[in-house]
Amino acid sequence: MCRLFGMSGGENEVQATFWLLDAPTSLMALSETQPDGVGLGTFNPDGTPWVYRKPVAANRSQTFIADAHEVSSRTFVAHIRHATAGEPTIVNTHPFEQHGRLFAHNGVLGDLPALRDRLGAHGELVEGSTDSELYFTLMTKRIEEHGGDVAAGITHAARELAAEITLYSLNMLLTTPTDIWALRYPDTNELWILERSIAALGGADGGFDQRAASGITRVFSGQLSIRPATIIASQPMDTNPLWRLLEPGELIHVDQELRVTSTIAVPDPPATMLELTAQEQAAQHEDPAQSF
Repeated sequence: MCRLFGMSGGENEVQATFWLLDAPTSLMALSETQPDGVGLGTFNPDGTPWVYRKPVAANRSQTFIADAHEVSSRTFVAHIRHATAGEPTIVNTHPFEQHGRLFAHNGVLGDLPALRDRLGAHGELVEGSTDSELYFTLMTKRIEEHGGDVAAGITHAARELAAEITLYSLNMLLTTPTDIWALRYPDTNELWILERSIAALGGADGGFDQRAASGITRVFSGQLSIRPATIIASQPMDTNPLWRLLEPGELIHVDQELRVTSTIAVPDPPATMLELTAQEQAAQHEDPAQSF
């Protein structure tokens, strides 16, 4: 399956190096089975989006590795891809950007012509051929129709797809310069959240324990060790017991002060579940052995 990663430092710029490269189940570690694309999206100090995308595995992209070491931002979104819809090209690689928002998706949708028909003039925003970009564009349209209310637009789009379009998973992350929204729907793919407050950060030296295959190692993570952050990912990325699995239909919002709110945005099951091809099943369910 594709993997999602989102992170907020609240009012502080933070670095995501540990989670992207060094964690027991970092995106780098998982990239062996996600060969079709890697992307990283952040925001510049003036609030403009910055996106790196390349249709290769993360461990084959020296630019991704360098950026993971260097980039600081208040919010992050990253994605590694095993393609199910759309060829592995730059325009089909997540995250996507529309109207100053960044978006990544883990799942599969059907009825793509019917989905595209819903977009109207917003279809001009679509650059590639993925179901994910169509999903994002529908969300952009619904956010506009709700006067810029992001949560209302996400909820409208997700309920609409659940009721009227065949689907396998709508799991997604959407970021702005200050906020993150995450949806898990339905229960086919997992999505987890970790709220790392100051009290949970560990010892005075700024390190915290990670369990590797050979035992306990001490990891020093720079800014991450002294600043709170909230992380959202497709699976727990370390041994912290505070990782929480989102409920099916749960929409999470992390605001600029790291306040986390939760609602069940899509309470009903999908009207029609998509039957995956063998290739799609492999992409959704490959689960490399965890290293901790």
